[in-house]
Amino acid sequence: MWTLWIMLCCSILLPVTGSTQAKNSRIWTSEQANAWYADKPLHIGANFLPSTAINQLEMWQAETFDPATIKRELGWAAAIGMNTMRVYLHDLAWKADPKGFKKRMNTYLDIASGLGISTIFTVFDDCWNPNANIGLQPAPKPGIHNSGWVRSPVRSVHDDSTQWTYLREYVQDVLRSFRRDKRILLWDLYNEPGNSGYGQTSMPLLRKVFEWAWEIRPDQPLTCATWNNDQQFNQFQLAASDVITFHNYGDANSLRKEIGQLKKLNRPVICSEYMARTRNSLFQTHLPIFVENKVGAINWGLVAGKSNTIYAWDTPMPDGAEPKVWFHDVFRKDGTPYREEEVEAIRKAAGIRK
Repeated sequence: MWTLWIMLCCSILLPVTGSTQAKNSRIWTSEQANAWYADKPLHIGANFLPSTAINQLEMWQAETFDPATIKRELGWAAAIGMNTMRVYLHDLAWKADPKGFKKRMNTYLDIASGLGISTIFTVFDDCWNPNANIGLQPAPKPGIHNSGWVRSPVRSVHDDSTQWTYLREYVQDVLRSFRRDKRILLWDLYNEPGNSGYGQTSMPLLRKVFEWAWEIRPDQPLTCATWNNDQQFNQFQLAASDVITFHNYGDANSLRKEIGQLKKLNRPVICSEYMARTRNSLFQTHLPIFVENKVGAINWGLVAGKSNTIYAWDTPMPDGAEPKVWFHDVFRKDGTPYREEEVEAIRKAAGIRK
């Protein structure tokens, strides 16, 4: 579990946030952010990838875009009270077919909003496989967590700023096209910058994606979730974000502590990744904390599928057997819950009865 240091929140972040806002009015003030959040429901949902997709490319490419599965699986989520999904995009899917990519985004948004679900779109991502190609995606490796998930951009582009012209075009085309779309809750500009061993080499691209987004300045808030103890990243991410998002895969005590730290920033707070059963990050223990603090709760995974996220990050099962305890995900492929008591906890947090 990665918690933010109290010193970071109290004596470093607040002055940096203030000075950044003074220099750049494109970042929302805390008053703007809190006014935006005031009439919002508690955001409860999942990081969503349809079970038929192994990664972001398979989700968004024309040949494998699967609206029937998306509608069916989002319907299961809505039925238990989930009202928000976090969904990853990919620059290569846009590069191959900008108009078609945005059309498919619109189709997805129509399906989700028709079920009462708002969307957090995530633009870049430093996690898992460094290379990717348009076209047929690999089959899942048995028992390997996220065996086919791909970084965005791929490593060769991430490491070469001379190739970032098209990344700017991608970011700004997508944000410009959907900048006033009320179906979108917020834009998560970069997932876990510095992960996969990148470290500080991701800082230039992180700064750039915020600059590109500020040039468009969509109506929706911009954010980048903190996820570890890297002070340089955390300082920038929290200072640049309109609303605060974070990842926490620790136990209830760590979650409560981190929420307390982040709330000192006086902005809305949403947890955009949590719930790893073998690490004591659980619906039953964590959802009451989120409800108590009006902090959004977006767990990892909805339906067990090609992403293999029922398996833990560091515990592969090469024979592909079902683990005794699932790591992530809520539903089996037929729509039945993995654990009924978890679904009841989600319903209770959402304020609905079965």
